[in-house]
This record gives sequence, C-alpha cells and structure tokens, in this order.
Amino acid sequence: MVEGERSLVGSVQTNMRILKPTRKKPRLGDVFVLQMPDDKYSFGRVVSTSAMVGGRIQSQLIYVFEIRSASKDLPARSELRSDHLLVPPMMTNLLPWSRGYLETIAHLPFEPGEVLSQHCFYDSFFQKYVDELGNDLPGPVEPVGELGLQSFRTIDDAVSAGLGIPLVPEG
Repeated sequence: MVEGERSLVGSVQTNMRILKPTRKKPRLGDVFVLQMPDDKYSFGRVVSTSAMVGGRIQSQLIYVFEIRSASKDLPARSELRSDHLLVPPMMTNLLPWSRGYLETIAHLPFEPGEVLSQHCFYDSFFQKYVDELGNDLPGPVEPVGELGLQSFRTIDDAVSAGLGIPLVPEG
C-alpha cells in the first residue's frame, strides 16, 4: 500500500491511513502521528509502556491530541499537553505501529503538565473505575477512558468521532 492511502487490511477498513509500518517498540515519551482521510495528521504521545489491561496484559498508554497539521513536523510543545487531549487516554498493543497506523516522529522527555496526574478508566464488566495499572479508584477522574486493549480499529473510531468524521461501518 502506498503511504497515505486509506487502509483496508484484510477485511478491516479504517479512516486512518497506513503510514510507515515498524517493528521498533515505542518508548516512553515518543511522539507519533496518524493520518485521517482529510490528509491532516493528528499527533499523539506514548505515556506508558507498562500499563496493564485486566491486570495481566502489558500495553502502551497513549494520548491523542487536538492539534492537527498538514505536515508531520513536530508541533509546539504546548500543544502536547494533557489539557489538549482529543479523546481520553487509551491502552493499546504494538499492532498500530507494526501495521503502520501510528508512526513515531520524535522522542521527548516529559515536562510538567504533559501527563495527567491521575489516569482513569471505566471497567464496564465490574462497573468500577481503575487506573492504568488496574488499581481501584473511588470514582471517576476526568478524562475517563474505556478499560480494555484498544485495537487500531477502535482507536480509529475514537479519533474519527472526536474529529466528527463518519465512522467506517463494521463489515
């Protein structure tokens, strides 16, 4: 597939375009891009590489920010702050990078204000709130993410909804 084409992997279609597949594992502080059908790039950040889904599945905790651009150039650092999230934090595996949906463009050590002081996810099975390690929280702490391992497809749906782009029908 040519970089920037709308993705159709197997029978799974997404709004996100395939950029640059890699087997290189993301690192804490990595900045990545994803591209939607309007040709603009959205920016994200790897906030943890040791988040736990269900107390046993290690995952990457990522942020996706409101900032968008026609280029992959690193935006101003102020745009990569935790108060500029497009969607709540998400936990995912390495597949979005190995399939090319997320492309790492830079690595930045964290500065104050760039990471939420408390991550919160709603566990719909047990109907409770937990942090990124599965520890119980007394109640919701905004922004509340959905507990679970998010696939490139569910990341695509969340970002599409956040941007007002019609979701790709399940098929």
